[in-house]
Amino acid sequence: MLFRVVLAVAILVIYVYGLVDVIRTDRRLTRGISKPAWLIVVAVLPVIGTILWLLIGRPRDSAPVRQPHSHPTAPDDDPDFLRNLEMRRRNQAEAARLKKLKDDLEAKAKADGGPARTGQDNAGTRGKDGMGHDEAGGASTGDADTHDTGDVK
Repeated sequence: MLFRVVLAVAILVIYVYGLVDVIRTDRRLTRGISKPAWLIVVAVLPVIGTILWLLIGRPRDSAPVRQPHSHPTAPDDDPDFLRNLEMRRRNQAEAARLKKLKDDLEAKAKADGGPARTGQDNAGTRGKDGMGHDEAGGASTGDADTHDTGDVK
């Protein structure tokens, strides 16, 4: 009687071990047949399926593959988040700088008494003397402000 109980417990332990081992093994490392097929074999034929798995299907020379536990990182620990945050901050600062320059240009144009000349809509009516130069003598590019501010991007 005691022998039967010990035998039943041993078979159950081997079956559970084989089933868990099939589940935890990476599907690319299984040998013989695919991982879902191994799960079916071990589930339908508990003792024979587990023995076949341990002899044929299990990856050679390796312990069960342990999946690394990846936990979510805090935003201040994530380099991609910090990089995107810095780029967003720079883009917002550049947009604010360009808006300020545009507003200054429009205010200056209004103070001079002429219509505001911004963007491409007035690029061809900038007071050129026919040779592509401004009336003041410099080459016109059609941009409101093209000087380099020295900002590092």
